[in-house]
Amino acid sequence: MDDKNVTQQETKTIVDSGNTIQKTTALETTSSFPRQVLISRITQYVFGVLLVLLALRFVLGVLGANPLSGFASFITGVTGPFTAPFYGLFGQSTSNGVGHLEIYTLVAMAVYALVAWGIAKAVTINRA
Repeated sequence: MDDKNVTQQETKTIVDSGNTIQKTTALETTSSFPRQVLISRITQYVFGVLLVLLALRFVLGVLGANPLSGFASFITGVTGPFTAPFYGLFGQSTSNGVGHLEIYTLVAMAVYALVAWGIAKAVTINRA
């Protein structure tokens, strides 16, 4: 894949000893964000947002946030589909008095971080 784009074309007219010469020059620039790098960065951003949401879910659970409050309910609802494959991996979540420790959320965070890293590396593997 060629990452170069013609960004500007310049034409000069030169008159020399009665002869008219036209010289056309195409100025070429290299794109600072090749497609692979852009895909890699978007992947890292999307998975980064997911990891932050999962971290919020974990912290809210450990601190014993009211699951009926709007914010806690929103975080639990958004992250539920992403933690569902890991639910029950280690049995039920353990309670430490007020809050509960969701080990499966930590496992989900680790798995999604590895997936994001793998996708980002796979997309940019042929880059020097």
